[in-house]
Amino acid sequence: MYRAQLTVEGIVQGVGFRPAVYRLAHELGLTGYVRNMGNLVEIVLEGDEERIKRFIKRLKAEKPPISRITRINNEISAIDSPSFSDFSIKESSSESSGTSVIPADVATCSRCLEEIMDENNRRYLYPFTACTDCGPRFTVIESIPYDRERTSMREFPLCSSCMEEYLNPLDRRYHAEATCCPVCGPRPFLWRGDVIETDNPLKMAAELLDEGEILAVKGIGGTHLVCRADDEDAVMKLRSRLGRPSQPFACMSPDVPSVKVYACISEAEEKALTSRRRPIVVLNKNSDYPLAPSVAPGLHNIGVMLPYSGMHHVLFRYTSAPAYVMTSANKPGDPMFIRNSEITRGLKGIADYFLLHDRKIINRCDDSVVRFRGGEMAFIRRSRGYAPEPYDLTHLSENLSALCLGPELDVTFSVLKGGQCYVSQHIGNTSRYDTLLFLKDAVNYLMGITGTESVDVIACDLHPQFLTTSYAEELSERFSADILRVQHHHAHALALMLDNGVGECVCIAADGVGYGADGTSWGGEILHCHGPEYSRVGSLMPQKMPGGDLATRYPARMLLSMLLDSYDGDIRELFIERYLDYFPHGEREIDVVLKQMETGLNTGVSSSTGRALDAISAALRICGMRTYEGECAMKLESTAFRAKGELKIPFRIMKRDGRYILDTSGILMDVMDFLESGEKRAEIAHAAQRAVAEGLAEMAVLAAEDLGVEVIGGTGGVFYNEAISLAVRDYVKERGYSFIQHRNSCAGDGSVSLGQAVAAALEYRK
Repeated sequence: MYRAQLTVEGIVQGVGFRPAVYRLAHELGLTGYVRNMGNLVEIVLEGDEERIKRFIKRLKAEKPPISRITRINNEISAIDSPSFSDFSIKESSSESSGTSVIPADVATCSRCLEEIMDENNRRYLYPFTACTDCGPRFTVIESIPYDRERTSMREFPLCSSCMEEYLNPLDRRYHAEATCCPVCGPRPFLWRGDVIETDNPLKMAAELLDEGEILAVKGIGGTHLVCRADDEDAVMKLRSRLGRPSQPFACMSPDVPSVKVYACISEAEEKALTSRRRPIVVLNKNSDYPLAPSVAPGLHNIGVMLPYSGMHHVLFRYTSAPAYVMTSANKPGDPMFIRNSEITRGLKGIADYFLLHDRKIINRCDDSVVRFRGGEMAFIRRSRGYAPEPYDLTHLSENLSALCLGPELDVTFSVLKGGQCYVSQHIGNTSRYDTLLFLKDAVNYLMGITGTESVDVIACDLHPQFLTTSYAEELSERFSADILRVQHHHAHALALMLDNGVGECVCIAADGVGYGADGTSWGGEILHCHGPEYSRVGSLMPQKMPGGDLATRYPARMLLSMLLDSYDGDIRELFIERYLDYFPHGEREIDVVLKQMETGLNTGVSSSTGRALDAISAALRICGMRTYEGECAMKLESTAFRAKGELKIPFRIMKRDGRYILDTSGILMDVMDFLESGEKRAEIAHAAQRAVAEGLAEMAVLAAEDLGVEVIGGTGGVFYNEAISLAVRDYVKERGYSFIQHRNSCAGDGSVSLGQAVAAALEYRK
């Protein structure tokens, strides 16, 4: 007779793990118990040694689909007599020593959806139907261990029928903490100044949407603003009220055939769309695109998702709409509204009606966004459906505790504990006060749920003026922890290298901005990264930014700067003739910009790829004012999308102070020459993008040759651009080098905190 004491770490709570353990133990004739222990699961087994070993092997192979085991610690010893007569599921204990975490929210499963749509089922059309295989997790839990009394579902005591399911280990709703039914669960309601009396609020909501109204719909992890995506008047009304003149809206369709009405879908894209994680997938519009033009104006693609909650499924039951606009309900830069009072107050004058419910959202969690490049998925935003599932850093450090705060825009933060790096949901722009408060609350929450009481190091961006940097200093004092300041693009590169299991590479870091080690703005960098060290071995040509941040909002300023020393004619007359409307204050502003360039007053320096692409976009009169992040570059990509590739712009690389430099002014001059000769705008856009891409790739190849490095990588927001990504990849591979891109992390700033965690693990190896 033997006894095994097992502790299981990973995603093992709230996923049907204990019932699976119970069933397997009974099948193998083992006695003992299983219970939640804070943030891990404890299993005690008694029986034949061979059967215990078989149990462990099968548990790894047959665990529930949502679960993930990162570690099983086990001790098997011989005993004289048994302590248990059967196998049971014990009440949870608050004791904790592991590093498990609550799993991400997942979409309504097929069995629950069948019940929702079955008129003979007691959960017919009930939008909060869930089981251990689906439904909210991260957004409803307050503390560990994950039991109903520690979630927002504690306010909804189970009825007798639900309790019977909840207590039956053989039922799929056994300890499904979010389970409920129309008798005992949350209720949806319509509101407009007061609750609207109706027997079917979801049906009435769908009817209002069909009539062109705008609704605020409270969901699982936040609130969406919703209207019909094929109603141009409704979409334009929403834009006007939000003050977002052209930022693309995401859409939701009931099923894949509906999506195919307006978008092209590959097999891989369909797999992502229909996965239990249900991200927004950026798809190319098809040639018969019938939705409102203002849903994603000026772009060749559109963000699409499928229903992931019962609320969504039931809404679509009552409409023939091929898609709803479903965009996050918040003021620009602020976090989503999640409380009923703030939803109705904050969205007053924007939404005509409010479809709400009475279940609290504990953790707001924006939708995740992915895009495919050459058939490979890339995260644009990793949030709902994925966060806070951890990355494994045990090969770097098992004992370091670190809190990593990310940059300023598109912020996530990370908690590193026990070799597991828990990256938060999308936080947003922390220069906004409300978002900074959200960050602080989310940090306290994630540290609590992972059992992280103190940290050894606080990692942050190198930029001295970021509020996340100030917050790092505050936390450093609280925890008596070191501060590790990590250069922005080095953090990007480290996240990329972790994602691909690479210890050394030459990395192309291309984005809008990151504070450089020399105090200037970087963003088109070639870095040699090896362990905790990096060196800057190449970059785009540093260019002046007249007006500083104004040059990011009005890209004609960058265009003027980049042409000033190369243009042979009267540049003032050129800009008055062609780009006067791109300067809000007309000729006077052009003169001010020229004076700034002469004196250097309020003029920064940047090697940003984003600013170079903005300038190309302005030169081609594609975009004259940025109204959302990345707008000019995104519209440039869309203009180039249907080009035949008939033109070629050469690039020139020089070497200064031991660093390769790509001449972006020369590329701009060729753009202007092609414009002068009457070439098609799409072809020029395509050629200019490709010149920038191949110029970056060539610098990386030259550096790799110098250093004897075999792997070249691409990171930063520019690598969301499929044409640039593929051009760089092909150029690098044709020259015999391996090329890596992000796979399970974001190319953009959403993975900077992950890279900071890698930097901390390398710097403070224990």
